[in-house]
Amino acid sequence: MKIIQLKTIGFTKKTAEKFFTRLQTAGVKRIIDVRLNNKSQLAGFAKKDDLKYFLKTLCDIDYVHKLELAPTKAILEEYKKNKGDWLIYEKQFLALMQERKVEKKFSPEFFHQSCLLCSEDTPKKCHRRLVAEYLNNQWENVEIKHLL
Repeated sequence: MKIIQLKTIGFTKKTAEKFFTRLQTAGVKRIIDVRLNNKSQLAGFAKKDDLKYFLKTLCDIDYVHKLELAPTKAILEEYKKNKGDWLIYEKQFLALMQERKVEKKFSPEFFHQSCLLCSEDTPKKCHRRLVAEYLNNQWENVEIKHLL
């Protein structure tokens, strides 16, 4: 079984130079945006259309946005706006991934040499880590590397 090399990255607390250099150095071929909202003005260089342009022009990296890998608005708001408990968020989000059967909607090859993108600066309390770990639990051949 082929090893799927999957990376994750968050854009906050990173300069554009640091962000794009990390992706290039890591050999990323595709960014998979797993944010619920990828159009926020607060995203700066990581706003959907700008990011797609920068990735292709600077790094020759493809960009896709996959809402199937994002939390629902209700789950996200409960955690972010209401300062919810991370363990509850994690449980709800993993149940959502299972309900959506994301491991059947995507082929493992889709994730090879790809990088899951979200806003959190570290993966510790970010759903991009949960997505990567969920896929590895389903397929058992995902090598996860968090780009910090």
